[in-house]
Amino acid sequence: MIPLPFFGKKRRPQATRTEPHWYERLDWQALGTTAAVVASCVVVVLLLVFALDRPVRRVQIEGPFQRVAPPEIETAVAPVAQGGLASVDLERIRRRVEAIDWIDDAVVTRVWPDAIRVVVTEQVAAARWNDTDLLNARGELFIRNARYVPPELPLLEGPEGSETDVAQLYIDAQGRLLEAGVRLTGVRLDERGAWELQLGDGLQVRLGRQDVHERLERFIRLASPMVAKRVGEISYVDMRYTNGFSVGWNARNALAVAPQEDATPDA
Repeated sequence: MIPLPFFGKKRRPQATRTEPHWYERLDWQALGTTAAVVASCVVVVLLLVFALDRPVRRVQIEGPFQRVAPPEIETAVAPVAQGGLASVDLERIRRRVEAIDWIDDAVVTRVWPDAIRVVVTEQVAAARWNDTDLLNARGELFIRNARYVPPELPLLEGPEGSETDVAQLYIDAQGRLLEAGVRLTGVRLDERGAWELQLGDGLQVRLGRQDVHERLERFIRLASPMVAKRVGEISYVDMRYTNGFSVGWNARNALAVAPQEDATPDA
């Protein structure tokens, strides 16, 4: 017997399962609940802002006042403290207050339900600048043509824009010179870029334009002991020499204290 080929039942192709679309996978009920909650929160926030945004009725001004009067600050704040407390521009108020002469810093905050607090810090004058302006302890020019310039402040002088550099040299030298027994009363930078220190009793220390810090170090190390003992007799000390310095006495005779390769001072 010849075996017949086996023919089974023809299988039907299975249907391919497809992933549901993204919108079919969304939980529309949960999304609707979330949207409702968010909308409710927004409404609550807006209602709170509306309820709290009361007109500004008071300005509280605090600080140790010596140079600035509170009414001057109130005048600066009034034009921008209009409208509601929640919407008032605190940064703009701060800028206006800090623009007042003698104001160094201002902190502006809201005080619910209807007030603004302004806490100010006044500038501290650390030096005179070109005899009519004032510098603070950071070497920043904060007031020009001051009505009152304390004469006991050190006098710093220089061209426009050199305030920070001149103040920095004063800061670098003042403490060290005091330790050496001499008092620094001023620093001058002239239009040519030459530096000069002013000590007590009007004594001048000429540093010139080159190697200024090295010459300052040499003055402190070599010349200051003699100057501290005879400051009232000396008119100037010239440090612009290669390996020494010269002294100008009040009797108008100059003395070379150390030998120089060149008797003519450098720049």
